Amino acid sequence: MKTNIQHFDAIVIGAGFSGLYMLHRLREDGLSVRVYEAGEGVGGTWFWNRYPGARCDSESVYYNYTFSEELYKEWTWTSRYPEQPEILRYLNFVADKFDLRSDIQFNTRVQSAHYDEKNNRWTINLDDHTNVTAKYFITGVGCLSAANVPNFKGIESFKGEWYHTGHWPRNKVVDFKGKRVGIIGTGSSGVQAIPVIAEQAGLLTVFQRTPQYSAPARNHLYDPEYIRKSKANFKEIKKQMRESTGGQPVVPPTQSALEVNLIERNKIYEDSWKNGGLGLFGAFTDLTIDERANETVAEFIRSKISEIVHDSEVAKKLMPYYYYGTKRPIIDTNYYETYNRGNVSLVDVKNDSIESITPNGLKTINNEYELDVVVFATGYDGMTGPLMKIDIKGKDGISLKEKWDGGAQTRTYLGIANAGFPNMFMITGPESPSVLSNMPVSIEQHVEWIADCIQFLRTKEIDIIEANVDAEIEWSRHCREVAEATLFTKTDSWYTGANIKGKPRGFQIYLGGVGAYRKKCDEIATNGYEGFVLTSTAVH
Repeated sequence: MKTNIQHFDAIVIGAGFSGLYMLHRLREDGLSVRVYEAGEGVGGTWFWNRYPGARCDSESVYYNYTFSEELYKEWTWTSRYPEQPEILRYLNFVADKFDLRSDIQFNTRVQSAHYDEKNNRWTINLDDHTNVTAKYFITGVGCLSAANVPNFKGIESFKGEWYHTGHWPRNKVVDFKGKRVGIIGTGSSGVQAIPVIAEQAGLLTVFQRTPQYSAPARNHLYDPEYIRKSKANFKEIKKQMRESTGGQPVVPPTQSALEVNLIERNKIYEDSWKNGGLGLFGAFTDLTIDERANETVAEFIRSKISEIVHDSEVAKKLMPYYYYGTKRPIIDTNYYETYNRGNVSLVDVKNDSIESITPNGLKTINNEYELDVVVFATGYDGMTGPLMKIDIKGKDGISLKEKWDGGAQTRTYLGIANAGFPNMFMITGPESPSVLSNMPVSIEQHVEWIADCIQFLRTKEIDIIEANVDAEIEWSRHCREVAEATLFTKTDSWYTGANIKGKPRGFQIYLGGVGAYRKKCDEIATNGYEGFVLTSTAVH
């Protein structure tokens, strides 16, 4: 029986912040669009990440869309750092307001997307064994959506329950009460989950590979007057975020950590610590470029750990010694304080590595731990991982994975496009500011640039747009040059792919800042999409 194949102007993968706005914008421009989402509802990362303590680390009044002033003023956040349920409610509110669900197909995973050179269309194969085609193929899969579940020996034999923070049960409340719980990993999700689980568990054992620098979030309910002022200042806040370095309207530092004396420097750090949030990260101009400057903030945080954690041996295990800020900066609620609880213990798996999961728990080289529940807070295959999980093939049948050499030679143009992959756009792809910015700001910038580009092509009757190889090489070279001038490339992290066994190392984030990046993208568009090959054909 012959299957009728549906044809669209654009196909978008993912119904998170990226996919929802991309759908809205293209639909407003008159295109036929279909979004495919693997989950049961909208939300993207906030649909899947339901682990205890899941919370945003950007302040809520800045962690939202700004394309609509009406939308901004209709929604009211409750606290400084919103929890996962509130962010998910916000994204559902957006989907309802703009009637987006009618063009989203849920519970559907895109298995492959292949470019048909003859017809200049993308053929997308879905996991329900149907195909659709589109002129434009747009990925909104997110930078952190491919969960990294370690393949520990014996995991299939475990008699208890195990969970990954990135794939938390949606229709079940995980009960830790009185149970022996082991959590593996102390990155951002682990740091958020550990204090919450510790309040419920009978015994919580934390298995730590690398200690983390973390600062208190100091979360609090918003004062109604603060919300009123934020809404009244919408236009100025939007402008400041879009012109800033990190996508938030903060005043950038003007002095080096080495230009001030110890007393003055520590006062600035102390004020940032008391205020909470990511203030330490932006306290001075040179914390991520000068080793000596970086050591001043690193030592300050280590001194705080020593003050907070009562057991000096545990405190030593918790003290990090990599360059502060070169792994994801973390903010927390009572993370270090949790290690003062009598039901919490810490295992250093660098010195006593995990050997296997056993039927009754977990075995390290030197010890065995009986556990009822294991939580993997082991992060994600970031940046390229979500894209390389999909079989994406461009011209001549070359896959994106082959082009990027499995991550060893990731190369893009602006983090938006790839040579050899016509009419394909990535929202916050590798080599864009992405995860080192306030994500909604970077997502909006990409969505608007892509939508404007497609409108330009349609107006000029241009059928094909493809990144020029030389422009792509130059952009990647520029990204590496900017990164190498910092301390980021000197630390193993998920930014560099170091958390995934066998993944080639490479720093895949543009560090020039949101404002500078936006200006570059605008210049390219103003110059007729400089660095792209534009082709009109006889086939329409």
